[in-house]
Amino acid sequence: MVRAFGEIDIITAPRLRHWLAAAFEAHRAVVLELSEVTFMDCPGLGVLVQARNQADQCDGRLVLQGAARPVARLLKLTGLHRRLAAEF
Repeated sequence: MVRAFGEIDIITAPRLRHWLAAAFEAHRAVVLELSEVTFMDCPGLGVLVQARNQADQCDGRLVLQGAARPVARLLKLTGLHRRLAAEF
């Protein structure tokens, strides 16, 4: 499980990308806990899409869990909640 918190933006997205990549190197299934994320913008969405692609390449699975209201709304507005396994 990878826990994200605070803002996921152009400054913090590379760090999340690193942690997700490391998680997929060690495990086929990764849960990304988003309940404490207060803001996410396009670079954050890009990290999620890239992590999903990485999961597909290793026949793995990415699950988004507990997305806080702002993140859940963004995922629904962009339609990414359908492409990403999201539980919120």
